Amino acid sequence: MADAPYPELKKTHTMAHKGRPWTDYKPPPAAAVWSVIEGFGSYHLLLAALELDVFDTLDRTGPTAIGPLAGEVGASEPHLQALLDSLVTLGLLEQYCSVYGLNNTAERYLTSRGEASMVDLIPVAPGPHGNWANLAETIRSGRPATPIDDDPAAFYVPLVEGTFTTMLRAATRADLMLRYSSQVAPRVLDLGAGGAPWTIAVLKACPDGSAVVNDLPGVLGVAERMTAEHGVWDRCRFLQGDFHEVALEDGTFDLVVLGHVCRTEGEAGARHLVERAYSALRPGGRVMLADYFVDPERRFNRHGVLMGMTMMTSTLNGSPLSNEQVVGWLRDAGFRALRLIEPIGFQFVYVATMPR
Repeated sequence: MADAPYPELKKTHTMAHKGRPWTDYKPPPAAAVWSVIEGFGSYHLLLAALELDVFDTLDRTGPTAIGPLAGEVGASEPHLQALLDSLVTLGLLEQYCSVYGLNNTAERYLTSRGEASMVDLIPVAPGPHGNWANLAETIRSGRPATPIDDDPAAFYVPLVEGTFTTMLRAATRADLMLRYSSQVAPRVLDLGAGGAPWTIAVLKACPDGSAVVNDLPGVLGVAERMTAEHGVWDRCRFLQGDFHEVALEDGTFDLVVLGHVCRTEGEAGARHLVERAYSALRPGGRVMLADYFVDPERRFNRHGVLMGMTMMTSTLNGSPLSNEQVVGWLRDAGFRALRLIEPIGFQFVYVATMPR
């Protein structure tokens, strides 16, 4: 007899719990397979809810019955109810009878005013959606169908805008472990800065600090805008260009930031960035290398493994970064006193010091 094709609820006396009556063998559950299949739909449910403005509407109205809510967002009532019920099962809304409201998760992450809003991040986090449909061919050829390298600004501008809130929280909380705020007039070099969250965090904590902020031509404007919004623009010098090639002042910086750039570059490119960071630092200066890292067994840090796969899906050189690789690059460059910190969940940062 074939296994049941759908993950129906089972009673304790059924075959799924007791095994087939003619054998002691009990087949493994299909739940892991179904969780992956349903993951595709779950992501698009969330995208649809954001496009329909469901979370911000509930933030504005408070708990609301399905009829009035359908009128507010301009949707078919039965279709909207199916969407909302799905979001409830995913833990992204609360529901009582036909009244729906925000739970703590939705209020914090899925509303525009949320303290750690991910509204702008969710649509762009997986990279170009079409590349996932062509993943098998990418794995065969070793090259994505539509690499973001062909037009980096088109991809990275919305990405760095979407990740800014999360990265600024990580950079700000890192001070609790690193105490960069204790430095007097530190000079910061931020390579591939994106929206410059690390520069902003350090300069806000160090009123006499200054920074050189680097990124590609189409992306650097985001850093200029964000530093202006946070009141540190006047202490930044903006350096446009490829971080592998721009001219840098050797031996002049107290902090060098490599914030989520190494996994886009492949082993040779990432190693080169670490070496550039070492050359740019003064004796006693520190590099802060933030990224998602794969554990030595390549299976326990699920988030790091999947983020590495995301890079390979849409970039020419991107790949997963293992802890062993990064530690090796830092030590080979000459860094000492390596530390791994986690300022907020899933956000890891290697900190290493140039010997005096």
